[in-house]
Amino acid sequence: MCLCIVLMRSRTITMTVNKKTGEVFDAILNVPGKLMPDAKKSQDGWWSFTASTGPARLKFKENKQLGILDHVFVDSEAKWDVPMRVVPSGETSEVIVTLVKPENLTDRQFDERMQEVEGMM
Repeated sequence: MCLCIVLMRSRTITMTVNKKTGEVFDAILNVPGKLMPDAKKSQDGWWSFTASTGPARLKFKENKQLGILDHVFVDSEAKWDVPMRVVPSGETSEVIVTLVKPENLTDRQFDERMQEVEGMM
């Protein structure tokens, strides 16, 4: 029996938002339509829009009661399965998102994407 360890690059980003968890949750669900002028939501819940890398799609897998805002992001370079949480912290909320580098992206491409994501937050 072989125990194999695979190291994956990832980055976890946290952000404090001065709003209640429910408000933050709802606002994030509506971000694609507000940030991307050409964003359109299909019947099956996929958002389609133009990203910095070209055509892209995004779909949330949410559970408001548990603060889960996981999503799938797909563009011409990679597919990302992104765990995201909105956690209550008194009168504020913490947004926590972890991005794992897809195997087909180079370290440089991953770093560039992380800069884009941090710029949006």
